[in-house]
Amino acid sequence: MSIHSILKEYWGYDQFRPLQEDIIQSVLKGDDTLALLPTGGGKSICFQVPGMAIDGVCLVISPLIALMKDQVENLAKLGIGAGAIYSGMHSSDIKLLLNNCIHGGVKFLYVSPERLSTSIFRDALMQMNIGLLAIDEAHCISQWGFDFRPEYRKIKEVRDLFPKVSVMALTATATPKVVDDIQDQLGFKKKTVFRKSFERLNLSYIVRYHENKLEKVLESIQKIPGSGLVYVRNRKMCEEISKFLLDNGISASFYHAGLNLEERQNRQKDWIMNQTRIMVCTNAFGMGIDKPDCGLVIHYEMPDCLEAYYQEAGRAGRNGRKAYCLLLFHPSDAEIMRHKLSLNYPDEKYLKLVYDAYCNHFQIAIGAEQSTAENFEIASFSKHINRNPLQVLQAIKLLSQLEILYTNEGLYHSSMVKVLLKGNALFAYEGLTEIHSQLLQQILRSYGGIFEAYIPISEKALAIKLNCSEQQLKDWLTKLDELLVISYQPSTDKPQIQLIGERVSSNYLRLNPVFIRERKKMEEEKLEAMIAYCENNKVCRSRSLLAYFDEKQISDCGVCDVCKENKQLFWTEERLQSFLNQIKSLNWSEPIEVKKFVSSFFEYPEEHLVQAIRILLDKGILQLNIAQQLIWTKEN
Repeated sequence: MSIHSILKEYWGYDQFRPLQEDIIQSVLKGDDTLALLPTGGGKSICFQVPGMAIDGVCLVISPLIALMKDQVENLAKLGIGAGAIYSGMHSSDIKLLLNNCIHGGVKFLYVSPERLSTSIFRDALMQMNIGLLAIDEAHCISQWGFDFRPEYRKIKEVRDLFPKVSVMALTATATPKVVDDIQDQLGFKKKTVFRKSFERLNLSYIVRYHENKLEKVLESIQKIPGSGLVYVRNRKMCEEISKFLLDNGISASFYHAGLNLEERQNRQKDWIMNQTRIMVCTNAFGMGIDKPDCGLVIHYEMPDCLEAYYQEAGRAGRNGRKAYCLLLFHPSDAEIMRHKLSLNYPDEKYLKLVYDAYCNHFQIAIGAEQSTAENFEIASFSKHINRNPLQVLQAIKLLSQLEILYTNEGLYHSSMVKVLLKGNALFAYEGLTEIHSQLLQQILRSYGGIFEAYIPISEKALAIKLNCSEQQLKDWLTKLDELLVISYQPSTDKPQIQLIGERVSSNYLRLNPVFIRERKKMEEEKLEAMIAYCENNKVCRSRSLLAYFDEKQISDCGVCDVCKENKQLFWTEERLQSFLNQIKSLNWSEPIEVKKFVSSFFEYPEEHLVQAIRILLDKGILQLNIAQQLIWTKEN
């Protein structure tokens, strides 16, 4: 079946968006391919269509569990076999899914990067017919990227197992240095990169210097209709600004990693369904969430790099309509951020202190390993060792990047059980009641290997079998844990942490000072670029932002705060009306590419034509569809 037939039969589209077909054809030719597409640019089609066209399983690696689940559900609705492996799954479910992949029941297998090195996955992988390897959020593999994740380096090992299989890497944010590093880390046979401009014609970027940021947030939300996001840097500010908006009659809620899983899901759903108008959030909110009609994104404080800012601001206006990206800046913000960055890189002595304190906290002897990941509360741990929580957190992050500790981002983990007593001692234990014995028998019948290792369990399934409530069952498991019959770890979505390998004496801890020094320098450069963006009042915001991503030939946008304040627009009302009469003559029976539109009017400089498009978008005379093509919407 041709790629156009696949697109039409499964997705219902008659044609690809710009660059999608070129990217797909590159993959089908067998070339390793890197696709740089802005948020909302249709990345999933780029690997799902060739995945359908190529024989075998398409292995998709992604760090975003919510996005994996959404894509698996969407593919299932299209009648395409897909599955995902992530933290919290029962081992029997994982084995069943892997078996289906081996025997042809699954076309797309999504996995998180930390799963790649597990023996059960590697053994199954070698029995699969892998047709394509797709890596989403590929910037995570680069230590020069803004969201470096060491576990992404394991992808190269998988790639080496299938040297003839094409690799497709996808990302929405990457500087030239990161683009090169992604290809090197993944072992591209030859460098093939497709770039779609990161320019978003319907977005108006604004920086406001304001003493009273709360006042400006309220004013902006009252002025601009529709749903929006307010990004802040800490949980306390989330809750305070949300309360301030509610007190002033704005429908608002807050979202941060400190909320439990159910609360986060409910708040996310309320915002997507427009039950809540404004979501005040940390950067924990937004990854993998696609809400087309978000018309306003406010940054109460500047992010620490332009990659993060572009990605978060880019959640506005995905439906192609006019949207606003407001960043609030105070001169003191720059010094505060510089100071915070200096704390992000504690010296070697401090890192060793935190390492020893961590191992002692979890009673890990020198030469021993930590058998399972543990819940980890930075606040209580820091208090216990009498250290500043922010500095401890940065030390933990750095030890994670150095692959000394493994940390997750507060992902959901199923309840785990390991039986501690064996043989006759188990049921001969004097403290057991009849119901405890029945529960133990049910656990042993349901889960294998539970004497040797921690095994994920389902309290709900066990409660049904024992005809009791889920809470009652949890109480019984807790009692067995107190009696030291079993070790019971209830389900959690709290951050978890684990020592990688054996504990060593901190005198022999390898801290890689060259990596730390280079990483710090890179983050300082990114922060200075972010500060320069905020302090700039001469260069068009869009031009400045895109130049950071190595897009040099970009016209001034005409609608950012800099463009509006520092130059007179070319397009007077009279000139604009004359231009409108010209563009009516174009064939508007189907959407028009922006480049084609611009090339139709050679008598105007390109910079002025881009300004005209933005003005007509603002007036609602033109609109952009999801493929960033122009549509005529109004006679004038």
